[in-house]
Order: sequence, then C-alpha cells, then structure tokens
Amino acid sequence: MLRKVAAGLASLALVAMPVGLAQNSQAQQAPGDGAGTILIQNVRIFDGRHPTLSASSSVLIRGDVIERISTGAIAGTTDTQVIDGGGRTLMPGLIDAHWHSMFVRPTPQQLLTNDVGYTTLQAEVEATATLMRGFTTVRDMGGPAFSLKRAIDEGLVVGPRIYPSGAMITITGGHGDFRQLSELPRRQGQLSHIEELGGAAIADGPDEVRMRAREQLMQGASQVKLTAGGGVASPFSPLDVSTFTEGELQAAVEAADNWGTYVAVHAYTPAAIQRAIKVGVKCIEHGHLMDEATAKMIADHGVWLSTQPFVDMSLGAAMGPDEQAKLKEVVDGTDRMYRLVRKYHIKTAFGTDILFSSLLASRQGNSLVDLTRWYTPAEALIMATSTNGELLRLSGPRNPYPRNLGVVEQGAYADLIVVDGNPLEDIKLVADPGRTFMVIIKDGKVYKDTLKS
Repeated sequence: MLRKVAAGLASLALVAMPVGLAQNSQAQQAPGDGAGTILIQNVRIFDGRHPTLSASSSVLIRGDVIERISTGAIAGTTDTQVIDGGGRTLMPGLIDAHWHSMFVRPTPQQLLTNDVGYTTLQAEVEATATLMRGFTTVRDMGGPAFSLKRAIDEGLVVGPRIYPSGAMITITGGHGDFRQLSELPRRQGQLSHIEELGGAAIADGPDEVRMRAREQLMQGASQVKLTAGGGVASPFSPLDVSTFTEGELQAAVEAADNWGTYVAVHAYTPAAIQRAIKVGVKCIEHGHLMDEATAKMIADHGVWLSTQPFVDMSLGAAMGPDEQAKLKEVVDGTDRMYRLVRKYHIKTAFGTDILFSSLLASRQGNSLVDLTRWYTPAEALIMATSTNGELLRLSGPRNPYPRNLGVVEQGAYADLIVVDGNPLEDIKLVADPGRTFMVIIKDGKVYKDTLKS
C-alpha cells in the first residue's frame, strides 16, 4: 500500500510540475497586466539615446509600457494618475551592468558563515535601496539571486529588474574560490560553503565547466559568468594569473550558445582577455590592465567591455593589505583603460561592482560622476541607460524582460525617473537621489512620488 501511495504521489508530481512552471511563468509576466494608466505632464525628456532634452512633453503609461509620448496634450481618463513634472527632467531608469545583489550587504566573513536565508534577507533590503537610488535594472554578475529576482518579479519584494548569472564559475585557486587552505585537498563531491550558497562554482576541466554552466542556465541565468583571471577580493588569486584553459572556456561558450545566450568573463590582463576572445566570449568584465593590442582585439571582434570607473581606494576599505595592493594596481590602470576604450571605440557598458559595503552602495550614483573624467555627462548617462540596455539584449531568448530598457520611447518598459534639474548639465544630480529624484517608476508602478500635492 505504501509503495502504491508513493508511486501515486510521484506520478502526481510529474504531472503537476509543468503546470506549476507555467503558473510561475505567468506570474512573472503579471506585473502591469490590467493596471491603470499614468500620465506624466510638463517634463523635458532625456530619452537615453540623445544628448539633449526635448521640448515640454507628456508621457502616457499603460500597464508596464510607455504607450505614447507627445509635445501636445494627452487626454487621460477619470482613473488616470496624473503627475505634473513642473518642467523637470524625465529620464530612463538607470542600469548597473555589473552588480552583485547578494554580496553588497554582508561582510566577507558574514558571507562565508551566514546561511542563504539570512543573506537573501539582507539582499532584499539592499534591493529596495537600489531601486530608490534610481537603478531600475541590474545585471547580476555572480551570486544566488534567482529567488530574489523571482520575488521582485512577483511583487513580493521591492527592487530592480535582475539579469542573473547565478554562481560565478571559477577554477581551483581562482577568483571566487574562497576556501581556506585547511579545506584542501578537495574530496569527491565535497562543496565549500560559498558553493552551497550558490555564490560560486569551482570547476576544473571542460566537462565540469560545461555542467556548472548548464546548472546556472537551468536555474534561469540570462548569461553565464566565468572568472578567467585573478581578482582583487579573492585570497589566493594573483591578478596576473590566467585561470581557465581555452578548452574549459570553450565548453562554457558552447553551453551558453546552445541556450541562445553568451558568456561574460572577469578578466583584467591582456593574456586573460585575449584567451577569452579567441574562444568566442562576448563580454569582458573589468579589463583595467589591458594593453593597446588587446584593446584593438576587443574592438576588432566586436566584443563588449563592461567596466567600472575605479578611481580611488574606497572599494578596499574592508580588504586586507594584499587585496588592497591588487586594488591599487587596478585603480592605477583605470585611466589608461578608458583612454584605450575611447581610442578604439570599444562597445562599453557601465557598472559599479560594489561589494561588502552598504555605505559604498549608497554612493552608487557617484560612479557616474567619476565616469565624467573621460566622458561628458550626456555620454555617461547614455552609457548607463540605452547602451547598457543594448548589452542586456545580448541574452537573446534568455532575456527575462524582452522590451526595450534604458530608453524613453513608445513600447519600452515604463522605468522612469523625474529629476529636479538637468542631469545632462549637472551629473552630480544622480549622486543625490534622495533629494533630486522626485519620482521613481519601475514597470509602470510608482515607487516614489514627492510631487503629490
């Protein structure tokens, strides 16, 4: 009898599983469906693409989509929510192309000792703060963010859209391998705590890399992240080392390509970058130590560079002396890297890569101010909106949010900010969102409105 009951439950589970998955898919599409309309009046628009503001305009939002933009009057209905911009600037929600949703709040020690439940609760608080800073979308480049993304999409938690990578895949001793020496040698089937959390996956050999990449895709990764060279924050990975072999990198590229998406690799040095490009990697993260030949190779192959304006040592506040020495090498390479980017017209995305500090996270918008050492305010804001939106579309059929992001145009997602002032003239406005961001809208929902009468 017990065997029959167990068999029956197993059969029921097998039958019910596709239905549950279908319901989950519908739930993620639900935000905005059947929602009312919002009419934003009397705003000058920075559309995310052009370095100028429009004439005074109105924008009609229906559900989660921008339905109409006009310099003339737009009529609403009796239940339309009207926001009078008072001549202020309307711009797209900001996009951070290199974020770690799960790793901002905990210290390194907490990350390695907390359970995933508490880490997720910390990330939930940070997700709300991220949205309130005007970052309506983030590309998560390593961490167990799948459940957080789902909760945000279903309206259980307030936060930005998340393009998840899942666990960053590394090798033994590579960037992301946070084990202690006392944990070596590794035994068959043994996982470190960071792997159990889903923050990293240690993979040696093409077959293991392929498996770990497929595991992230199975969980809903929109892109796959590998660490192809040494890193600043990891204890046993010098910056100069190249980690994965060409065969290992190729295995990940093939796995991602089979799912219609791409591989992004953490890499600072010319050797790590060039090896990744040779096997078909489509996006380099960081790249601060590149040389001229490598910059030309990136440009010639049409590869994306997702990088960060590291200009001081503030990111190393919680690091030890060895990690701070590596950070200084990266900071010292930042100016040369951006000069090469401009010289070779490399497709470049903006991100911040903030780790282990809610204080640094509160200054997320300041990174755009730092970017103006090499770009005009308009160029920096275009990079953090429409250019980053273009990078997100590289996920192809794995794109969880298929409409346009980072633009104010008809048919795009209604992710918008009303700014008290003109950020194209004063970029520092984005560094003080609590004061200058009067309205924040994501997915057609108003999360902040200080213009209410």
